[in-house]
Amino acid sequence: MTTLDFIISAERDVGFREGPKGTHTSRTIMVAELDRVLRAGALGEELESAVLDENILEKATTSGRSLTLQRLRELYGLDSSIPLFRTLSSLWAKDPKSLPLLAVLAALARDPLLRATAKPVVSLANGAELIRDSLRDAVSAAVGSRLNAATLDKVIRNASSSWAQSGHLVGRTFKRRVHVAATPAAMAFAVWLAQAAGFTGEDILSSGWVAVLDLDPAERKAMLERARAAGLIDVRQLGSGLEIDASRLSGLRAPA
Repeated sequence: MTTLDFIISAERDVGFREGPKGTHTSRTIMVAELDRVLRAGALGEELESAVLDENILEKATTSGRSLTLQRLRELYGLDSSIPLFRTLSSLWAKDPKSLPLLAVLAALARDPLLRATAKPVVSLANGAELIRDSLRDAVSAAVGSRLNAATLDKVIRNASSSWAQSGHLVGRTFKRRVHVAATPAAMAFAVWLAQAAGFTGEDILSSGWVAVLDLDPAERKAMLERARAAGLIDVRQLGSGLEIDASRLSGLRAPA
């Protein structure tokens, strides 16, 4: 049974972010911009130069480039010392087509505002129309009165756009739910995040992290096996249960 629970463990410092604030007050998950950053293969001062001087993000002003880079760092870390970013970039290098799902999974780990919108989006039936009030209620329940009405509206617009970029929603004015096409790389990242967040055993497969991939129970097991066969995770049958371990991902090297 899927719970859409994301449990964030305080015991492992892998790059999760908590708190009442989030990047979705001003930006989306910016998949296109993240793709350009990853393709540039630069971090630190080199990345800053690539963004500000070479304008790899294709922004019209220096202030726009700087702010976009700041927001990308908030969402993804963009630092090889952060395990979450290191794992994301390594999986992207293995399967660039998985980036939209890798990006939304990473953003869920680092933006509590986006995470608050996961349940009303992911739980929607395939083809159902998104009711924006469901997102508003979810975010309001998570942050209370800390966001004014205008900021809350912006969060809802940005979150809707982010879920469209990840492939979960389609449409402009009216958005409806569509099921995404999961990949072994996305499954491996979801398992890695679930394990880091505190899930163990088969509870990993019923976590919110894996629920984002839109797989039924049989499909989850099949995709888990594909990720294992690709050498991304370890899976062992223990009696009637499964032992699932994504720790080998931590040993993957980020692309140079």
